[in-house]
Amino acid sequence: MNATPRWLDPDEKAAWDSFIRMQETLIGRLSRLVQSDSGMSAADYLVLAKLTEAGGRMRVLELARLLEWEKSRMSHQTRRMTQRGLVAREECPDDARGAFVVATPAGYQAIEEAAPIHVEHVRRLFVDALTPEQLSTFGRLSQRVSDHMAEQPD
Repeated sequence: MNATPRWLDPDEKAAWDSFIRMQETLIGRLSRLVQSDSGMSAADYLVLAKLTEAGGRMRVLELARLLEWEKSRMSHQTRRMTQRGLVAREECPDDARGAFVVATPAGYQAIEEAAPIHVEHVRRLFVDALTPEQLSTFGRLSQRVSDHMAEQPD
C-alpha cells in the first residue's frame, strides 16, 4: 500500500532549501579553504582533527562511526593518508580483524598548522554571522535534529 507523500508546505520547503544552500555553500567554501591553506583535503582534515582530539589513536571502525563514514570510505581515506605519511595503521593485538589508525608526527604537524587557520575561517564564515543567542539556538536545533535522526531507522 502506497501512502500519499507528505509534501513540504511553503514554509517547510523554504526552511529546507535555505538549510541545504547554507550547508553546501559553507562546507564547500571551508573545504576549498582547507585545501588551499594546508594542501590537505577536507577529509584529511576531518580524520586528523577527530583522531588527534581523541589522543592520536583510534580503532578504524570507531573513527568511521564518529565521522559517520562507511568502512570502505574510511579504509580508502586512511590508505591515502598512510601513503602521504599523515597516519599509520597498527594491527590490534587483541583482535586480529581490528586495526588502529594512529596520527604520525607529520599528521600532528599538519593539523597543528591547519587548525588555527581553519578555525578562523569557521569563525569568519559561520560564528560571526550570528549573535551569541542565535548561535546557541542554532546549536540546540542542530542537536535536536541529530537526536531525532538517531531515533529513526535508516
